[in-house]
Amino acid sequence: MELKEVTSHSDLMNHIGDLEKAYLLLYKKGSETSECALKNLQKVDNNEFKVFAADVTKVRDIHPNYGIKTVPTLLAFSNGEYENVVKGCNDPDFYLSFFESTSYVASDEEGPAQPDVTVYSTPTCTWCNALKTHLRKHKIRFTDIDVSRDASLAEELVRKSGQQGVPQTEINGEIIVGFDKTRINKLLNINA
Repeated sequence: MELKEVTSHSDLMNHIGDLEKAYLLLYKKGSETSECALKNLQKVDNNEFKVFAADVTKVRDIHPNYGIKTVPTLLAFSNGEYENVVKGCNDPDFYLSFFESTSYVASDEEGPAQPDVTVYSTPTCTWCNALKTHLRKHKIRFTDIDVSRDASLAEELVRKSGQQGVPQTEINGEIIVGFDKTRINKLLNINA
């Protein structure tokens, strides 16, 4: 995967303004963790995702706009609006899964009505990513809510389920704590 360097916040906005999905890696040249993140992102074998990069020692007007205090940090944007973040160095498979989960949109093909499905997750949760991969595999439309970004959403989740852990899935108002594949398959009529 190729990462295109940006030189300022306005440069970033010019590049991502018209894109449905875009990503920016904020890193610090010479930092071991940042170099790890750069290397692993470049190993992602998919060029359909638009990924930009900015060295915070040279580009100083991006990270303050998004409250970023540590690097490396990967920011996700949807139609030019900041929507999600992943911190630290992650392996290439994690990054690919993150890109796929944030850019997933199921088609609106005619067929049986699907239940309302909401997944409460965090970007670094392995079981969350496994659950979302399972839903995508079976063409289930879902809303993904990253509870690490908003404390009020995390509190709302605890009120609904009495549990703090993720993943949690809400299917037509029923909460499933964890990746209970058997129960999820039954509620969604998945024959797996």
